[in-house]
Formats: sequence, structure tokens, C-alpha cells
Amino acid sequence: MVKTGEKSTETALGYEQARDELVEVVRRLETGGTTLEESLALWERGEELARVCRRWLDGARARLDAALAERSDAADGSEAAGSGRSDRSADASGAAPGEDEAAG
Repeated sequence: MVKTGEKSTETALGYEQARDELVEVVRRLETGGTTLEESLALWERGEELARVCRRWLDGARARLDAALAERSDAADGSEAAGSGRSDRSADASGAAPGEDEAAG
């Protein structure tokens, strides 16, 4: 279950903000000198920040995948409509690779 405070943090923080704060949390945990209670609170905050970063990265990956798929679909559509040929490319004479070998 997601707490209300966690949800507002997840939507309020940008990737860079969450990453920078996560770096600071890790630094503080690695340095030591905190009480057990403080360490647990830092750990919990770190987990929350890591989730925020993961959501941003997952969203970025989905956007990239969608853009690449759109680009690929557009390229496939223009090749098929533009040449009336299959995927084989023609050389300067207009023959597809390997066609001149079959004739000779």
C-alpha cells in the first residue's frame, strides 16, 4: 500500500532531484554516525527515492521505445509505398543484388 506522503513525493520530485537526494542519503548511511532510528529513516527514504527514480527511468524508456517504434513504422511505410519493391535494394543499374549473376 502506498502512503499519501509517498505518493505526493513521487509526483513532486523530478528525476534529478530524487537522484541527488538519494546520493546524499547513501552518503550519510555510508558515513555512519547515525542512530539506528535515523539509519532506518534514511534507508526508508532511500527506498522511496529509488522508486521515484525507477518510475522516471521506466517512463523515459517507454517514451524512447514508442518513438523508435513510430520511426520504424514510418520508415517501413515509406519504403513499401515509395518503391513498390520488396526489401531488396537496387544498384545503379536498377537490378537488385544478385540479379546480374543469375543472368550471366
